[in-house]
Amino acid sequence: MTSQICIIIAIIAYLGMMIYIGISYSKKNTQAAEFYLGGRKLGPLVTAMSAEASDMSSYLLMGLPGLAYLSGLSEVGWTAIGLAVGTYLNWLFVSKRIRRYSSRIGSFTLPEFFSRRYGDDRHILTCIAAIVIVIFFVPYTASGFAACGKLFSTLFGMNYTIAMLLSAAVIVLYCTLGGFLAVSTTDLIQGITMSIALLIIVGFGAVVTSGFDSVFNAAKELPGYLSLVQSYSPQTDTASPYTFLMIVSTLAWGLGYFGMPHILLRFMAIEDEEKLTLSRRIATVWVVISMGVAVLIGVVGYGLSQAGILPVLEGSNSETVIIQIASVLSGYGIFPALIAGVILSGILAATMSTADSQLLAAASSISQNLVQDFGKKKLETKTSLIIARITVIAISLIAVFIAQDPNSSIFTIVSFAWAGFGAAFGPVVLLALFWKRSNKQGALAGMIAGGVMVFAWKYGIAKLGGAFAIYELLPAFVVALLVNVAVSLLTKEPDAEIVKTYEEVMNK
Repeated sequence: MTSQICIIIAIIAYLGMMIYIGISYSKKNTQAAEFYLGGRKLGPLVTAMSAEASDMSSYLLMGLPGLAYLSGLSEVGWTAIGLAVGTYLNWLFVSKRIRRYSSRIGSFTLPEFFSRRYGDDRHILTCIAAIVIVIFFVPYTASGFAACGKLFSTLFGMNYTIAMLLSAAVIVLYCTLGGFLAVSTTDLIQGITMSIALLIIVGFGAVVTSGFDSVFNAAKELPGYLSLVQSYSPQTDTASPYTFLMIVSTLAWGLGYFGMPHILLRFMAIEDEEKLTLSRRIATVWVVISMGVAVLIGVVGYGLSQAGILPVLEGSNSETVIIQIASVLSGYGIFPALIAGVILSGILAATMSTADSQLLAAASSISQNLVQDFGKKKLETKTSLIIARITVIAISLIAVFIAQDPNSSIFTIVSFAWAGFGAAFGPVVLLALFWKRSNKQGALAGMIAGGVMVFAWKYGIAKLGGAFAIYELLPAFVVALLVNVAVSLLTKEPDAEIVKTYEEVMNK
């Protein structure tokens, strides 16, 4: 009982701090541009940690360890490698260009950037991009709410729905109050909290199992568990080849970064584009270490189960492995229980840092891009902010409805939404920044083709099995890129003014 009280104290203190930050920044949002992009005032450290904390959603502390626990290193290892490479390349090639370009054309949301980049006065690109964001961000946000519900229901035996609703309420509160600056500042704190949680968990796991040797010895007994070219099946207790095609498909996770609205917004928001070099270094190092430790925790968790310290976790329950380890830690006294509370706050941090960013991006898509840009309804500053906050609440209610099922897999939901953004937006972003011949017809066709292909491949083509059973992001990204290029070449060249702006930005 004492341990649970200590855990509750730590979590309440953490949540209280998040709400306080939201209230503190609420007075600084005097216009929509500040609510959505913080007035382009972010420093390099906040930019780096905010981008990566908002990226590393609940799959960092629940999805990745859970998959490693069940199936070993192959799928989760190649996923982590793909994400690490994608992170670095996104910062290296995209960050400075989109910061410079978005500032030059005065855009502070991704859909608005597309329309202004291509001279789309009718805002068709804005409308389609906003719809894509809502389609894929709502279930993505729902996965975050579900992770919070799993956390509290597993730890305290709370009703899953009540736990999920309470967590969602806190996220919505500080997001609607503080906007982008509050979200980015809390992301920095959440990134630090996540790092602490990861390191403590892996260290504690190694200690109680008498060192990493015993952990890996237990893992070696499973066929293919520690291999990158074989995959372990817990259902049959056998190994199967992890083929070259499967490796390429899994590495394709890295392509998703080029189309993630909540990450691209961080690039657009930094105060000085030259500081993005420092941000890139911080972000890349943090991502590599955090994902490596997260995967290791899954292996350590399996060792703990084999030692009888943890129960054997099956199916989606494997995603609670860190919660289970923290629960064991809390039984060692008051101080360890407080540490366990910090760890569990780390899980909340991983979830909240992504959910708040997604809510903000989705809200801007509806209130700014659909209502004002596409709908051509100019609103006063105060009215615009009110609509933005109402939109956050409305989207949250839909996400809460979707998150009602406690048995849904966080990793599966996140992977589909990731594919959707990567395929719909990734090729458009890259061509907008690196090919002056691309035009609005190509961008529109590519965006639609990418989004549609994700659904078609996931729920149709992939069911054919064999070579078709690959991650939907890879074929959808390729199709979207080819369609964008082909349609651009088959239609009228961009206007001279658009090309001139492109050359001015790129030659700066």
